Amino acid sequence: PYLWATWLTKLLVGENSCEWAAWFRGHYQRYEQVPSTFDETTWQLNHTALLNRIRTDLEAKGNSVFMENQNSFALKGHAATLGGKPDLITVSGKNGTIYDAKTGKPSPSHHVQVMVYMYAVPRVLSQYKGVTFDGKLIYTDHEVNIPSTAVDQPFIENLGELIRRVADKTPARKVPSPMECGFCNIAKSECPERMAGEVMQQGETEDF
Repeated sequence: PYLWATWLTKLLVGENSCEWAAWFRGHYQRYEQVPSTFDETTWQLNHTALLNRIRTDLEAKGNSVFMENQNSFALKGHAATLGGKPDLITVSGKNGTIYDAKTGKPSPSHHVQVMVYMYAVPRVLSQYKGVTFDGKLIYTDHEVNIPSTAVDQPFIENLGELIRRVADKTPARKVPSPMECGFCNIAKSECPERMAGEVMQQGETEDF
């Protein structure tokens, strides 16, 4: 199975619970998808503008900057291949920084996404072998620094355990919910339990 890092990050921090969605995408490349209502053009324009601003600032300080497609990786393990594409990377000697630009609201999964990149990049891209990476999240109005020490053994073990579950031949656990299914692109024909669009159950009590 080929697993994109972005499929795993919300599962790692508990923002999502349905591991089956990542399992399905990793095992099936062609499947019926729900038409997207996401304005990808506007997002891409805003994201590219932020990336260009970051790159310009870094280059003005004398940094050599490597962008998106230059940073694509596919880290092959025993269970699966982990893929990703960090936004920007700078390196000075044996120290480097991985930058990820975000135009939306801050989320713990953003933090973990950069940590996955910090783990994978020096293990798969030969030009970064032996480099110790810090991370930096860049939002439109603030920045978040992520030290290299964040990628410790418990984090690596948690990431590995999740990848093994999602890569297994046996389907991972399915946890349908109106909220989570609403952001999932897997059609009901592929997932009959899909709950997108359903009204959450409500009740009344006199206890409070």
